Amino acid sequence: MTNESTREQGRTEQQLRDDLAQKLIEFGAARSPGVVTAFRNVRRHLATPEVDMARTYDAEFAAITKTDEHGVDISSVSAPRVQAMQMEQADLAPGMTVLEIGSGGPNAANLAEVVGENGHVVTVDIDPEVTDRATRFLKATGYQNVTVLTADAEHGAPEHAPFDRIIVTVQAADIPPEWTAQLKDGGRLVVPLRMRGLTRTVALVRDGDRLVSDGVELCGFVPMQGLGENRVRLAVLHDVEGEEVGLRLDGHPEPDTDALAKALITPPNKAWSGVTLGGSESNEHLDMWLTTELDNLPLLAAKPGARQRGLVASASPLGIPTLVDGDSFAYRTVRATDEDDRYELGAIGHGPHGQQLAERLVEEIRTWDRDHRGDRAHIEVYPAGTPDDRLPADGRRIERRHSRVTITWP
Repeated sequence: MTNESTREQGRTEQQLRDDLAQKLIEFGAARSPGVVTAFRNVRRHLATPEVDMARTYDAEFAAITKTDEHGVDISSVSAPRVQAMQMEQADLAPGMTVLEIGSGGPNAANLAEVVGENGHVVTVDIDPEVTDRATRFLKATGYQNVTVLTADAEHGAPEHAPFDRIIVTVQAADIPPEWTAQLKDGGRLVVPLRMRGLTRTVALVRDGDRLVSDGVELCGFVPMQGLGENRVRLAVLHDVEGEEVGLRLDGHPEPDTDALAKALITPPNKAWSGVTLGGSESNEHLDMWLTTELDNLPLLAAKPGARQRGLVASASPLGIPTLVDGDSFAYRTVRATDEDDRYELGAIGHGPHGQQLAERLVEEIRTWDRDHRGDRAHIEVYPAGTPDDRLPADGRRIERRHSRVTITWP
């Protein structure tokens, strides 16, 4: 390759990085100078040489690097937008010591850029293939203030603790006590926490033995492996290939799948709330409200073919909150309004009690709109075994092996 070709490639690569940084600023994902500079500097495409270079600098592109024997994604390089969002939630500063749980390479490099030469990043993953890839990437890109560990991150990295920040890049259903113990008091843990099926990346500040939320964002991550693995289970209601419909269960009561499968093919019952959303307005806080208030609310997952056939009105890869009661269910939906780019929230029910369940969902949608539309859920995490009188008196409690998670609203 000639020197001129080399210079041309360098200009193209730098332009891709600059364009990515600008896009992250426009999205509001990257706000601080350190985070913006990190994305301008890190050569993230070297972590996934099998992927087209320009694709790796797409703000929304997550590169899947490994799947299990069932085809489930178990390792990835997260999308730049999500990485930037978590970095901003962490409130990083030069000189900090940071633990990253779930390695990929580029995110550790981003963190190393922000904490600088006087800071240190420890990145840990259970899979040696993943850590080997991360090690090669960090060597190729010259980041020397990063330590790569192959271990079950359930135990953190005690030999490198305490940490100013811990950033988890895999979905977690629980908070192991080691994570809290290895975090400095006042330090921040940023974790994609799954709560009754819904995953949100939560910034938690350590206050003694409890963690208190200071920011909640929508996200999607591959699940935790090892001792902390606790995957959602799918209860199948319709299993025709390409039209599959099921309920994602995360501590929810065992459903009567036969009765619900029969309900699925009955005529729908609809109820509308009069509450509208703009086309670009997220329903993530509404869904968190619904899962806080309603007891049996798993997520309805459906393939696009099920929607095309008319079995369901909505199909979301993340799942749709669905109220279940015995032989009937109702799920959240929307319809267009006369106003441009606005949609009315409602519910569709199936089964003998489908209409009542749809109206119950609509009632909670109206309550959210009236009392909590501008609010965000407040999340606290306490050690398992914490007495009830130390927990917030109202809201939703989620019991895990290591922790008691509470969700409350202003």
